[in-house]
Order: sequence, then structure tokens, then C-alpha cells
Amino acid sequence: MGVGRPSLYAFCGDKRAIFLRVLRGYAERKGASAAKALLSPQSLRDSITGFLRYAVESATEKGSARGCLLVCVAPLVDDPEVRQFQNATAGGAALVEGRFRDAISAGEIPSDFPVAARATQVTDLARGLTMRAQLGTPRKTLLKDAEEAADLVLQPHRGNAAPES
Repeated sequence: MGVGRPSLYAFCGDKRAIFLRVLRGYAERKGASAAKALLSPQSLRDSITGFLRYAVESATEKGSARGCLLVCVAPLVDDPEVRQFQNATAGGAALVEGRFRDAISAGEIPSDFPVAARATQVTDLARGLTMRAQLGTPRKTLLKDAEEAADLVLQPHRGNAAPES
């Protein structure tokens, strides 16, 4: 490639600056693609499935890094700017919440649907699928699990019903 350490640092700055630059680009690219997967399909189920499938596809595509830079690496770095990216990952849950609210307005789900809790569950499931990909679970299995997870998350809210015996 012809780029040595001195010229790389001259262009990008120190290791911290390079890491922040990579983190920013990763977050922008992955975040935009995840948002597109969530907001493109017509039905809520298709939206949630698309979001979860994107997590699997991006984690298992040929040449992809093992794991997620934002979920697996960034939390280990004690730096205020890096923590801002971690806070930005909460934006994923907010995006899912917004999609749920749109579905309530469209009459796809009831108005008492637990939007915040289910949005957190969706993002947790996406992270879990990513981690399972890192551990070597086959893509076909993960895609099937993504489909089933979407159905699970969209189950009706049961309120404070007593557990069944």
C-alpha cells in the first residue's frame, strides 16, 4: 500500500485519532444500513425482521470483522469521546421505538404495546445474534433465529397477568 507509520500518523494523527476516525466511519456506515433495514419494509414484522437479519448479514458477510466494533471493542476503551459512540448506540433503540410508535399509529399493534421494553429487546437480540456469529454459529441458523425473534418480540403484551401454573 506504500503508507508507512510516519505518513499514516501525519495524515490521521495519533492512535487515538485513528481509532476515533475508524469508529466514526463504522458507526455511520453500520448505523445507516441498520436504519435502512428497519425503516424500508412495509409491515412492522418485516421491519423488525429486516433489522435483525441485517445484524446477521453484516456479522457474517465475507471479509467482515469478527464482532462489532461498537459493542465489543469500544466499551473496553476508557475515553470520553468513545463513550459518546456508546451512547449513540442507544439511538438504535430509539429508532426501533419510533418504528413501534408508527405501527401503533397505523393500527398494526395496540396502543398499550410496551414500546420501550420491546425496542430494547430488539437491539439486545441484534447484539446477541452478532455475538453468536462471532462464536461461529452458521449464518443459516442465525437468519432463522432472526425470523423467530421478530415473532417473539411482537407477541401481545400480557400486562401483569399471573404466571400460568
